[in-house]
Amino acid sequence: MIDAQNDTQTTGLSAYGARPALSGVAFARLVDWVDEIAALMQPDRVHWVSGSPDETAALLESMVAQGTLIRLNDEKRPNSFLARSTEDDVARLESRTFICSEREEDAGPTNNWRDPSEMRGTLAGLFRGSMRGRTLFVVPFSMGRTGGPLSHIGVQLTDSPYAVASMGVMTRVGDEVAQLIAEGAPWVRTVHSVGAPLAEGEADVVWPSNPDKHIVHFPDTLEVWSFGSGYGGNAILAKKCFALRIASVIGRDEGWLAEHMLLIRAVSPEGRAFHIAAAFPSACGKTNLAMLRPTLPGWRVETIGDDIAWIRPGEDGRLWAINPEAGFFGVAPGTGESTNAAAVEALRENVIFTNVALTPDGDVWWEGLTDETPERLIDWRGDDWTPDSGRPAAHPNSRFTVAASQSPTISPDWEDAVPLDAILFGGRRATNVPLVVEASSWEHGVFMGATISSERTAAAEGTVGELRRDPFAMMPFCGYNMADYFAHWIRVGARASRLPAVFQVNWFRKGDDGRFLWPGFGENARVIDWIARRVAGEAEAIETPVGRVPAAGSLDLDGLDVRDADLEELFRVDPASWLDEARLTEEFFDTFGDRVPAELREQLAALRERLETARG
Repeated sequence: MIDAQNDTQTTGLSAYGARPALSGVAFARLVDWVDEIAALMQPDRVHWVSGSPDETAALLESMVAQGTLIRLNDEKRPNSFLARSTEDDVARLESRTFICSEREEDAGPTNNWRDPSEMRGTLAGLFRGSMRGRTLFVVPFSMGRTGGPLSHIGVQLTDSPYAVASMGVMTRVGDEVAQLIAEGAPWVRTVHSVGAPLAEGEADVVWPSNPDKHIVHFPDTLEVWSFGSGYGGNAILAKKCFALRIASVIGRDEGWLAEHMLLIRAVSPEGRAFHIAAAFPSACGKTNLAMLRPTLPGWRVETIGDDIAWIRPGEDGRLWAINPEAGFFGVAPGTGESTNAAAVEALRENVIFTNVALTPDGDVWWEGLTDETPERLIDWRGDDWTPDSGRPAAHPNSRFTVAASQSPTISPDWEDAVPLDAILFGGRRATNVPLVVEASSWEHGVFMGATISSERTAAAEGTVGELRRDPFAMMPFCGYNMADYFAHWIRVGARASRLPAVFQVNWFRKGDDGRFLWPGFGENARVIDWIARRVAGEAEAIETPVGRVPAAGSLDLDGLDVRDADLEELFRVDPASWLDEARLTEEFFDTFGDRVPAELREQLAALRERLETARG
């Protein structure tokens, strides 16, 4: 093993990678940790990532030379690249994701728990020698603006250049973060290997990985260890692993919330700004809302974040939120010119695409990008494709990685904290759940979040379309017992004096004929308008057994062609169906035993009473 400054490789990266010239006890601890991991994994060289543009360009070129990246047509998609993973490395792996708390009950029934001592033994065997023939990259990164008051920092060690390049887009990377560590700032340790060591003289493959995959979290010591996968959140450890699973534990201990939420600023025709956080599972309209282009005249929406929000009580009694990420790691299929033009515009240049299709002229395509399907493509596997091929051209979970600053809807102050006016919970429900419902209290809002369910997506294992419970859109991402997480939401609310209003939304309700009853997309601004006016005390609502819905005439439908019968169905609450949901909710709560907070049991009982009264 040699340090990068002594590296004699002929790649462009050989000019970079020296350890920062920092000193002190705190930085020495980081160096000792890197040396310890390097001794275990036995890389040929160690490269400290500085985050400089020249270093990034050299890294990308090295992957093009290796075949990991395909450079796209520079006229059509400047400085952009396509990566193709192997077929067994295409998505999050919930069955191989573990929470290794010291006590099993602290992980809870919704997480895969393993004894931490046993898991460390397993990992030691997997990681021993796993980086032979490769480079160990040291990636200091910040979630949130480097040095920001609500930010947290970490270090990822990885042998994947793809992960390094992606981290450079999704976080703030480099020497500034190393300087903070040297000054004594706390940091989270994350370790990643694709698990594909190379023998001397052995040629590498385009996408190295290992069939034995582990994504492991140690909440008691704030560590992440990931082995075998080079894809997405399995390799970009700052994302779901740190920013949600580990950060949720830090938030529990420090009194704040790490949430799977977008952040937007909705600005009314009068110029009033409303800050909204919204939790949606993948493929449930999250990116569309984050980059919404309202059809309602006078309204505009500014993007602050598209996926993760960290929420903290402020000294003024309000809840304040930041987007800790620096980029978007979005699902490509369904993101199109007619559904989310702002997202498509954000992808004009400087993008890493993964598992989308390649056009004959060197551009990219995926299902939903355009209304017309190209006559010929190279699909995500690298095979010829036509519309008659009988298979998708892009993988259903294909992705784009792009800087948030490239979004045409990005807020000028998107890296700053904003005070929350409203929190939305949503999912993909064909029945039962109205278009929009307002909670009657904070505890009722927490109950709404705790009982969200949605149809399963391609981002997770399982049958697509199957209904899955996904409280707060955090089921795969909560780093501790979810019942304790519900209680933590209630505690955070008790510490604030000016709480945001809470709503549940559902853009996906269908009629008996299978039609979507609501047009969605830009028309969702009409729901945002009603929510904003409710926050301002200017819109009327009526009580239903499940919460408050818009009173007749209070939802702005001017110019929108929605049949009266469809509108009635959008807000219909069927007591019998909801009583069935209440029974399923009780069964879900019972999986946590007596750890479910009493406030949620009381909310369930009150819901049942209201439904029984309505049923007569």
